[in-house]
Amino acid sequence: MKIITFLAGTTSVLAASRTSPPSGCLHVAKSGGQYTSVQAAINTLSTSSTADQCVFINQGTYTEQVYVTSRASRLTIYGYSTDTSSYAGNKATVTFNKDAKAAGNNDKSGTLRVAAANVKVYNLNVVNSFGKGSQAIALSAQASSAYYGCSFYGFQDTLLSNKGSQYYRNCMITGATDFIFGQNAVSWFDQCDIRVRNGGYYITANGRDSASNPSYYVFNRCDIRPGSGESVGAGSYYLGRPWRTYSRVVFQSTAMSNVINGAGWHDWNGDQDLGNIYYGEYSNTGAGASGSRVGWSKKLSSAVSISTVLGGDYASQPWYDGGYPGAGR
Repeated sequence: MKIITFLAGTTSVLAASRTSPPSGCLHVAKSGGQYTSVQAAINTLSTSSTADQCVFINQGTYTEQVYVTSRASRLTIYGYSTDTSSYAGNKATVTFNKDAKAAGNNDKSGTLRVAAANVKVYNLNVVNSFGKGSQAIALSAQASSAYYGCSFYGFQDTLLSNKGSQYYRNCMITGATDFIFGQNAVSWFDQCDIRVRNGGYYITANGRDSASNPSYYVFNRCDIRPGSGESVGAGSYYLGRPWRTYSRVVFQSTAMSNVINGAGWHDWNGDQDLGNIYYGEYSNTGAGASGSRVGWSKKLSSAVSISTVLGGDYASQPWYDGGYPGAGR
């Protein structure tokens, strides 16, 4: 393992490979580990202990839903990776095929459901393979948590960023319709690759419903383009549409290919109650960053700071890894 150290509760992760369990971690593997399923390992962990906990998922595809219930400790989940600094070297995949209709609601359709605060996930691929026809969540994030070098793949409603403070760094998020959405989370997406699929129109659907709702999505230094093998027409996608009438989303310093429509943003099925929408852009580049944006969006004069979104104490939070490559810039 080409790493100086990896201990449970470590706050610094070096850009290297992680191909065996860090010290103290439960080991999930198709063969040769302590557990053959991720959920079995999670179920073994105490929910009342305050001692740091961790799980390592060896290379392979695990067909299951994983539910991380509320717990007193900090939990770190590591996936097998040949390069921890991005998702490109990820070799551990958790996948499931369930839509919201069959599950009963959006959250319960999630392949990975995080209901515990202070969870960090590194280098894990999370897939909902349901496809077209219904909401089908890959990640349902229902508490303050962070995701480093992960990949989330789905079609409609891939990523439910719903509650708490959330941080995404060097991740890939792939989907087609409203595929980054939620109602109450404050979420910072840093240098993430946003990949759109054929057959969709909207990237975000933020559901902030009042001036007192803290929800805020900021995409900082991201990259938007078609996913691998996807044929997506120029101008066919919008940065977002308001799920609720106080929706708040900003894209800044983001590269946008020509898949982004010149209008930038779209209303919600013709709803014209747009006076309290906050959709902003700052210093974006690429063919999709130009055009006559809708009149109810904003061209910002300066970038939004990470502390504005996640709070001035974000760097001291248990879910934040300041040692991860490029974190907090």
